[in-house]
Amino acid sequence: QVQLAESGGDSVQFGGSLKLSCVVSGLPFGDYCLGWFRQFPGKRREGVATIDSDGNTAYADSVKGRFTISKESTERLINVYLQMDNLQPEDTAMYYCARDSGLTRARELLVLSPGPGGAWGQGTQVTVSP
Repeated sequence: QVQLAESGGDSVQFGGSLKLSCVVSGLPFGDYCLGWFRQFPGKRREGVATIDSDGNTAYADSVKGRFTISKESTERLINVYLQMDNLQPEDTAMYYCARDSGLTRARELLVLSPGPGGAWGQGTQVTVSP
């Protein structure tokens, strides 16, 4: 069973930086894609950045040039990071790490988001004050 656990959320001021981390365990052998999503109050979750097993990445237009997704693998775990720079108040949201076994390419996971069979972490809150 795939498990994801996020950390790193915090409150920062306009223009500040944060680095989110996601520890992924139980990922089966083969191609995969992992992504960061965010949810504003009362809205659906939206894709922020994704990275696949080949290292290809995809970003939402609103974060291009400010956010960077990366990953590193150990024998048993994959760590996925989201470096967020020049944070804006409109970046305030709950951030989730997620995957879907049927979406293994960066662009498709970003656009389609995980389906009912997808796996999600518990989320980490990012708050940016003006």
